[in-house]
Amino acid sequence: MCVGTSVLELNEIENLAKKLDHASAMEIIRIAVERIPNLTLACSFGAEDMVLVDMLMQVDGNASIFYLDTDLLFQETYVLRESAIQKYGLHSLRQVRPTLTLGEQAEAYGDKLWKRDPNACCVIRKVTPLTKILQEYDGWITGIRRDQAQTRTNSQVLEWDTKFELVKVNPLAFWTEEQMWAYIRCHDVPYNPLHDKGYPSIGCTHCTKSVKPGEDPRSGRWSGFEKTECGLHK
Repeated sequence: MCVGTSVLELNEIENLAKKLDHASAMEIIRIAVERIPNLTLACSFGAEDMVLVDMLMQVDGNASIFYLDTDLLFQETYVLRESAIQKYGLHSLRQVRPTLTLGEQAEAYGDKLWKRDPNACCVIRKVTPLTKILQEYDGWITGIRRDQAQTRTNSQVLEWDTKFELVKVNPLAFWTEEQMWAYIRCHDVPYNPLHDKGYPSIGCTHCTKSVKPGEDPRSGRWSGFEKTECGLHK
């Protein structure tokens, strides 16, 4: 039985996940590109995603890549976007934006919604736009690593995404932070300078702060709320 509109059946996804369990990230990407023709990379311009951009461009220079522009990204993120476009030739990089402008959101839900209800803000500015664009694809590549957060410890390199109903590819699922930065240094991958200023995870300006050494890497996101995920990954 086929899962949703996937080009792979559920048992194929599970078997491939087991087969690729100890494969290199590059090999996982290569197999995903071969087996899922209608595939895209969701790029947040975080360190993990920059590694994936570097690898994906080596496998398929015409691969589909998009990013969610919430209108609240750091200026450093926009600068990195331009650097990535120039280095990798990402001239077809897709910008995905919310239906509501910040002004329209304030008018409908009140000013600074992220301070009162960050979940609602994330739905408007991230989850809904992502849901819409992923309907165009059979699979998406993400920068999820198991050691990023408790909510990600069971992530597989290949899995069925029940939330968005397509194949989810996590080539870096078993990578450590040390492996990620070693790759960035070795391959001269551009990255956000905020990472050097205590920002392990970078999202929107109002919901991201630096963290101290030894703190949970996700503690800098939505500080003061019992929230560690924006809703894109379950």
